[in-house]
Amino acid sequence: MSLVAFDFDGTLADSEMLDRLAARHGVGDEVADITARAMRGDLSYAESLRERAGLVAGLDSTDAADIYGGVRLRDDAGPLIGDLREQGVRVVVLTGGFGAGVEAALDAAGVSADRVVSNRLPEADGELTGAVDGPLVEGTKDDALREVCADFDVAVEEAVAVGDGANDVPMLNAAGYAVGFEPKDGVDAHCDASVSSMAELEGLFRERDLLD
Repeated sequence: MSLVAFDFDGTLADSEMLDRLAARHGVGDEVADITARAMRGDLSYAESLRERAGLVAGLDSTDAADIYGGVRLRDDAGPLIGDLREQGVRVVVLTGGFGAGVEAALDAAGVSADRVVSNRLPEADGELTGAVDGPLVEGTKDDALREVCADFDVAVEEAVAVGDGANDVPMLNAAGYAVGFEPKDGVDAHCDASVSSMAELEGLFRERDLLD
């Protein structure tokens, strides 16, 4: 195994960026409900993402930037990413969340990824427009995984995928080894193993010889 693909919201980070944006905009309960339905697979991810983005239309860009800047990795996620990269393992982040928050969290932890594939919330006239765009709105994470594997000359069978929600299932199914991180209902059936902490994940990676 020479590449690890992580989901971000709910996996590398313990919160959902859109939930935090929604709380700032006063629509937290409505967005959290849609998020939960999407993670259970009750809504298509694209439909849920558009609905949630629409609810944060009008949020001031300064407030959005503040939320992105406050995103942080889970405890021990930064050192794990650093250790993987030091040992030559490619680390990629495949997220329906937003690149500004991912990069802020990685920067705060003093680490970086080999690739981040993410979406964004467009802004106009100093506020969020309510639209969403990016490769993982309609696109799926299995296609994104295959693309990054091809770019890094890694067979997809040599990739590990780590995720928690229904929208992670395509990449979990495509990867050579699938890990659920506190997986939502129905997701664990698609996983070779499940963990509930970064310490457990590190131990699993050592068992799989990704780490010495």
